[in-house]
Amino acid sequence: MSSSEALMFEMDAESFEALVRDALDALPDDIVDGLDNVVFVVEDRPDDGSLDLLGLYDGWALTERDRYGLGELPDRIVVYREPHLLACADEGELRDEVHTTLVHEIAHFYGIDDARLHELGWA
Repeated sequence: MSSSEALMFEMDAESFEALVRDALDALPDDIVDGLDNVVFVVEDRPDDGSLDLLGLYDGWALTERDRYGLGELPDRIVVYREPHLLACADEGELRDEVHTTLVHEIAHFYGIDDARLHELGWA
């Protein structure tokens, strides 16, 4: 990470993963109970090295599952640690941003696009 990418808030990978687990556990059951064949992953940053993406849904939305076959690899919801730490000044802000990222990416699983998420205040 370059000096121009100095983290506003520092947290090691293990602590960040625990924070993401806590945020996921705190989500309402009706949001997470419908998740089918989805894994949650924490990575330091996107493969391209960018720091402007907080999370990613990689898979088939429920609205597209007619093309989904048996034996498919699980969909992935990825939460990126370094972009979150760059965007947040303290742990409270980090918890709020991780919560928003989880809701945003889970919404993609349910077929809600970025435009609608923006209208709802989750983008």
